[in-house]
Formats: sequence, C-alpha cells, structure tokens
Amino acid sequence: MTTPLADHAEVRSAIDLLEAWIEAQRVYRELPGLSIGIVHDQTLVWARGFGRADVERGEAATADTLYRVGSITKLFTATAILILRDAGALRLDEPLISYLPWFEMKAASPDSGPITVRHLLTHTSGLPREAAFPYFTDNRFPGIEEIRARLPMQQRPLPTESRWKYSNLGATLAGEVVAAASGKPYADFVRRSILEPLGMSATRVASPAPGHPRLATGYTRWLPGRERTPAPFNDLRGLTAAGNMTTSVADLARFAMLQLRGAAAGGAQILSGRTLGEMHRVHWLEPEWQAGWGLGFRVLRIRGKTFIGHGGGVRGFRSELRICPTDKVAVVVFVNADDGDVWQYVDKAFEWVGGAIANMTKPAPPTADPAWQRYVGRYRSAWGDVQILVRGGELTVIHPAGPEPLLVSSTLKPVAEHTFRVETTDGYGIPAEPVVFEVDAAGRVTRAKFGENYTQRIETWEDH
Repeated sequence: MTTPLADHAEVRSAIDLLEAWIEAQRVYRELPGLSIGIVHDQTLVWARGFGRADVERGEAATADTLYRVGSITKLFTATAILILRDAGALRLDEPLISYLPWFEMKAASPDSGPITVRHLLTHTSGLPREAAFPYFTDNRFPGIEEIRARLPMQQRPLPTESRWKYSNLGATLAGEVVAAASGKPYADFVRRSILEPLGMSATRVASPAPGHPRLATGYTRWLPGRERTPAPFNDLRGLTAAGNMTTSVADLARFAMLQLRGAAAGGAQILSGRTLGEMHRVHWLEPEWQAGWGLGFRVLRIRGKTFIGHGGGVRGFRSELRICPTDKVAVVVFVNADDGDVWQYVDKAFEWVGGAIANMTKPAPPTADPAWQRYVGRYRSAWGDVQILVRGGELTVIHPAGPEPLLVSSTLKPVAEHTFRVETTDGYGIPAEPVVFEVDAAGRVTRAKFGENYTQRIETWEDH
C-alpha cells in the first residue's frame, strides 16, 4: 500500500531501509507478525504487514489485519469526553461525583482534593492503577457493576495533582462519564460519534470473537527453550473504555489524520482544530521536562521534537500510535506478541521515513522582495535598539546589542503596503501583532510602529 509520495526517491530509499531492518528484526527475534503504517497529513503514505497474523494457519499480516490495541482505546475515551464537553454536556473541571454520584473511595488524606474529569484524562487523579481485581494475573475481567461494588473497599494512594499516576481505573470511570453525560452506552457513543464519522468501519469497541477471519492471533513472549503459544484471549468487559478496542493500521490511520486537521468541527472533523490543540498540549509536565500528559495524549520530547500519542498492550498484542504535529507525520505499529517492542519500530520509522517525508514536504525557502531594502536599517526607542535586515530570504528583526542577537529574533510577514505581521517564538515580544513603517513625502522610512509603540529610524548607533 503506497502513495506517490512513497515513490519519491528519498522516501522510497528510506522505506526500503526500514523494510529490510524490520524484517530482519522480526526474524531474529522470532516475532510472529507486525503491521505498520506511516501517515503524512491526510494520506496514508505507506503501510504493510510482515510475518504472520496466524502462524498455524500461515495467514500473512497486512495493513488490514485486525489487532487488539489495548490502551490506545484511551484516546477514543478522551475524544468522546471532549466531544461532549464541546456540546455543553459536561465540564472538565466539574467533580467526578457530579456525573457519577455512586463513586465512593477512601482518600489518601483529608486534603486529597476532589477528583475532576480533567484529572482522569491527565492521570493526576491519585486513583489506584487498577480496579480491585487481579485480572492481569488470572485473565478474569470484571463487569462494571463488580468494579463499582468494590470501589468503597479501595483507597486513593495519592492526593489529586501530586504527581501523574497512570490509572486504568481512571480511564474506566471516564468511560462511565461518557455514558452518563451522553445517555448512551459507551460503545454506542464511540461508534456513532467517532468511528462512523471518521470512516473507521473495521474498528470495534467490543471484542471480536477469537476466530474472526481478520483478527490476528496474539502470542506469548519468547522464553529460552520454549516455543511461543497463543496467548489467552480476554474481553476487558468493565474496563472497555481503558483498553478493549480492536482496529487495523489502515483504520487507525484515519484517527491519526484527524489529529493533523485544523478545521472547524463538522462531519468527519468531529473535533475542531482548536479542541485538538487543547488535547495535544501539555496539561501536566514531568519534572525533567521531557514528557507529560495532554488530555488523554502522552506528550514526549524526542531529539528536539514534540510527539503525541499512546501505546497499548493486552495479552498477545502490543501497539503504538505516535504523531509529530510539526511535521504532520504519524506512525502506527502493531505486533501480535507479548514481547513486541513497538517503540523501536516507531523510532526508526520516524528517524528514516519520517525524516525523508519532512524533507520532501517542507516549504520552499522564502524569497526576499527587493522593495524590502527600504526598511533595512537601524531603529531606536527609549527601551532599546533594533536592526532590520534581510536574512534567509526574510525581513528579520534582531537586537544587535545582545550577546545572542538571533536568540529572540522576529521575522516580518507582509500583509499590506508598509505593513507586516510579526512572527517570533518570543512570547515577551509582540507575536502576531503588526509592524507599520511610516514614510515621508520622499518615500524614505522615518519610523516604525511595533504594535502600539514607535521606534525612530537612525543612521548610526552613535546618533542622539
């Protein structure tokens, strides 16, 4: 499965490298199967499977093979919450008991604070990681009524917002909020409000039967001297909103494309670009400043770039969705084995193919307008001096008196005669505000208005 972008020489070379490496890794690690897809903006650039979806039947893994994706489900739960928030059906900072009056759990301390819907999405609720059952040991998942009955027997280990603490129980409760606020069962709301509008016809919230013809068979991890065997199949039942979904690489690519759109809500744009940005930005930052949580999304800094996404795992399956909004590239990887290290495949896909796509799709270098030379020069106010020059094809403002003049530089984008818009990463400056140059009768620039204030044109730095 390829597109014209995948046939470009640089991208094709990167894909060939990735294919050779994945196949060797799969064989030497004795992984049964793997499916991968790479998205650029609104296009699935390349997708394919490696190895077997079912070893005994000899069934090949493909981009359309179904895998159980575990906690990637949490992204759909968060999306459902935001759809309801935008519709006015709930508020993120409302206490959880406003929507689930039956919720009851002992607090860690008297000042632990109330749990809100936002806390569930950012994993800062202080809740236990799991409901009060050993389901990851005995593979017996409880129903939601059983989970509810045991809540009063559990205790919140931490106060809210004391640190992030991943919680499948929290995501389960978020699913119950979806049901309460929408008046529909969680699975029905996700199907009708997310999957159907996005065209994700292969994706299922309820578990397909183990013998489903498109469903990969999950396998146990490799151990010395032992052969892999099919892993126990389990329906997460009451924990559906935390990790029960099943999908394919080709289908999940549609959800990734949503994250790269910025339009107003409507139709397949189930959330506005503004709301998506709200979900993607950091709401809880970890102490080392390299990772955090958005609303449902894990946020990571890797090699100087910001990524969002989520991973997942249930018995026999491992999955990862990672997105780089800046490059408009997303990677999806599924493996049908308990020891499938999906991160390494995602990392290499971004390093090789994602890098090639970013190179191919980056904007052409800007071209300076010769007329901009009239604005080039020195400008002064009581607060400091700036210099305007043409650099890299752009009209650029620097502070030459500083030790690093490019550290807080700005570029000026033309919007009208003698009028420009400021673009800068310096939040202390005037990003998105206008710069207007004033000219005399002879057409010479005399001063420039930066936002609401003026700088005077000078000939030399010694001018008084």
